[in-house]
Amino acid sequence: MTAEQLDAALQQAQDAGLTHLDFLHRLLADQAGLRRERSLQKRIKDARFRDLQPLAEFDWNFNPAISRVQIETLATCDFVRRHQNLVFVGQSGVGKSHLIQSIGQAACTVGFKVHYITSGKLLEDLTAALADRTIHDRVRFYAKFDLLIIDEFGFDRIERAVCPQAASLWYKIIDARSQRVSTALVTNIDFEAWADYLGDAPLAMALLDRVVDGATIVKLKGKSYRVHRGPDKPPAK
Repeated sequence: MTAEQLDAALQQAQDAGLTHLDFLHRLLADQAGLRRERSLQKRIKDARFRDLQPLAEFDWNFNPAISRVQIETLATCDFVRRHQNLVFVGQSGVGKSHLIQSIGQAACTVGFKVHYITSGKLLEDLTAALADRTIHDRVRFYAKFDLLIIDEFGFDRIERAVCPQAASLWYKIIDARSQRVSTALVTNIDFEAWADYLGDAPLAMALLDRVVDGATIVKLKGKSYRVHRGPDKPPAK
């Protein structure tokens, strides 16, 4: 607080007839509130969300099969406190990315450290780390967050074609986080198709076991927002 701000606060306290103790309590509360707000904004910035969309903006009427109660319960972030995983499965366009990022923002609000990344970007980063021999550092980086959100898993088969080590790299991240912290995975491929997508059945099974063990699995069904959104609005995923 600057000297000018303090003078203004003192004048307001005098005008309101506050006692010295009341003024001190109010001043400390205001400063604590400012610190909490700055801390929250830093957590949201560090999370690197692609879109900042509050859960309140989600159109629950468009796809009534999506359980509002279930999603709002997940947004309390009890699963993060219990170090459990969350998996969203569903076709493209039903709003998975909106919902998972809204839950991530809610996690930031209650004090968790969150990181959002697409599966493709994660593979790019890990592949580069393999090349410059910093893979262990990058695995430790992704292992440190209370909630790691991996979006668009399985959206593009070229990921595995370009990166033959993809299955192994995904496994490294999930294994480093397993039962320690929470991972949220968003995918449009059903579990039985993971082996085909990853090209390694035993590794796919090991990865799947660590992802779904004790996880909340939400299968989202409904119409695609892409068909109904205007050209000026980004599509849902």
